[in-house]
Amino acid sequence: MNPAPSVQPSCRPVVGGAKIIFVGASTGGTEAVKSFLQGIPADCPPILVVQHMPETFTGPFAARLNSLSKPRVVESQGGEVVETGTVYVAPGHSHLRLRRQGGGYMTELLSTPPVNRHRPSVDVLFDSAAEVVGRNAIGVILTGMGKDGACGLLRMRQAGGRTFGQDEASCVVYGMPREAALIGAVEEVASVTELPKRVMALVGRGSETPMRAGVK
Repeated sequence: MNPAPSVQPSCRPVVGGAKIIFVGASTGGTEAVKSFLQGIPADCPPILVVQHMPETFTGPFAARLNSLSKPRVVESQGGEVVETGTVYVAPGHSHLRLRRQGGGYMTELLSTPPVNRHRPSVDVLFDSAAEVVGRNAIGVILTGMGKDGACGLLRMRQAGGRTFGQDEASCVVYGMPREAALIGAVEEVASVTELPKRVMALVGRGSETPMRAGVK
């Protein structure tokens, strides 16, 4: 296990027009999300995560990720001003959304019915990304069973956001990324270890050019 970062990231509220990263995962996602975040620098854009998981596990999950990642990782409590260098994990009892607050953004938790049989739902998070952040949103769909997140990722892409899917070889279950790819929601495909480089290249960190879907 890697030690906790000795220097906490400098966290500051983001304003409209800033990049924000949205991540969705299900079966196999605990390790995939960990792997993804371990490739992300401390001064990253805000990251919002939905991992299908019971509510008693999301707090410890966020705490574990915090001990292993350079950015700060918290279980969202709702009503947080969204800051750089911070990862917000949806609690297992509520949908996680983003909403505009003044010139910036704020997290919002909803106890509305499950979507795609899940609460939290990836589609709910991704839909808010499309509606609120638009072309400045970056969506990442990771390993998981079913189709939650596929339609939301498509709406993100249609709104001008950039979208990524985990490749089949590195997925535990190639369900959610496959469903997203089938409907044209996935713009770029990469392994879970390569995805952080591709994503951070879009926000000016990293020298590699993002790989288009199907391009080797």
